[in-house]
Amino acid sequence: MGLPSLNDVIAAIATPPGKGAVGIVRVSGNGALELVSRLWQGKNPCRLAGGRFTYGIICDPNTLEVLDEALLLVFRKPHSYTGQDSAELHTHGSPAVLRRVLQALFELGARPAQPGEFTLRAYLNGKMDLAQAEAVLSLVEAESDAARRQALRGLCAGLSQKITHLCEQLFDLLAHIQAWLDYPEEGVEPAQIQETLEPVLQEIGHLLATAPAGRIAQKGARIALVGAPNAGKSSLLNALLGYERAIVTPIPGTTRDYLEAPLEIAGVPIVAIDTAGVRETHDPIEKSGVERALQIAQEADLVLYLADQSQPHPTPPPLPWERTLKVATKADLAPAWTADSYLRVSSQTGLGLHELRQQIHQRLLGQAPEGELWVSNERHVEALRRAQTHLHEALQAPQDLAALSIEMALDALAEILGKDVSEEVIDRVFRNFCVGK
Repeated sequence: MGLPSLNDVIAAIATPPGKGAVGIVRVSGNGALELVSRLWQGKNPCRLAGGRFTYGIICDPNTLEVLDEALLLVFRKPHSYTGQDSAELHTHGSPAVLRRVLQALFELGARPAQPGEFTLRAYLNGKMDLAQAEAVLSLVEAESDAARRQALRGLCAGLSQKITHLCEQLFDLLAHIQAWLDYPEEGVEPAQIQETLEPVLQEIGHLLATAPAGRIAQKGARIALVGAPNAGKSSLLNALLGYERAIVTPIPGTTRDYLEAPLEIAGVPIVAIDTAGVRETHDPIEKSGVERALQIAQEADLVLYLADQSQPHPTPPPLPWERTLKVATKADLAPAWTADSYLRVSSQTGLGLHELRQQIHQRLLGQAPEGELWVSNERHVEALRRAQTHLHEALQAPQDLAALSIEMALDALAEILGKDVSEEVIDRVFRNFCVGK
């Protein structure tokens, strides 16, 4: 597709679709303030200081029809989001008003902004690197507090600073190796490759270890509730949700299909899935439900295996036990068995529910300490893995060949920051943005 022109004046509605108290139309580019002044009745935008609001009237540039009363916010280059002269028209939040104001800007010569084009201009004008631009998208898409916190750390250059520090160490090492290769007569000592690369590899490994938690914080997790019929799966789902979502009866096999419900635990968006009771059966409908339950368990980020403690211990089904949490239900009743590996829970009294939430949080995010930066972007994960591979190669190679591997690792890390990346990569990053951001 190619990158759009940086000089055009672009305009877009920057607030979500639908009615609201306030709507915002964003304008940016060379001549943006002059263009806005042609439909603005009030203080001349071209004479306003940056970062200041003014009140006025928006008029149709051809008919002079009043379109709305509004506030105008002006930003002066380079102290703006895009690095260009920019303006925001804060109108009433009517979709009809916003569309009409946007159309008036188009009639004056602005063109529609492409998805992510405001942030793309910020990146191309050096206002942020590519990792920060991707953090903007993550922040816009954040649906939980954990996702918001992680995106904000990325936007504040948390990842960028780490990657820059790693690159500086590798650049210094590479310069030492090059000096040793090019000027042997100067008595340059061989570089201590291992001493430099091992801490770098340790930091890259630490970042990669946070990737599963980062993905879950950003995208959410799927938790499957699996167990025999009448093990208390639907009751536990309702208890975790805090309201009646699933039908609960004493009749085994009430749930024949699966049921999904969203909830949030410790700031993480979760989809809890109540599955059909798992048992041997000749009923084709129930058998299909059992097969589906086991398939959902294999695909889930975490499985809660529920066993009724008031009944004889059932034979556990085949489950991914490395990511399964064992729960003994109906702990308010007299137990028929006990096991230390099971967490005792009662959906009726609330016994163990707090501990269950804590363990869910620990199993999902436990390897990534709260307060640290987590890597949540697949592009970043792939680049870090390539850098890790090349640095391991450098450790095994003689110094002249190690330099080549270190250069390749540097290229991979630089891609995270958006240095020396292709237009195709940049296009892939920004195509998922919403229009107006």
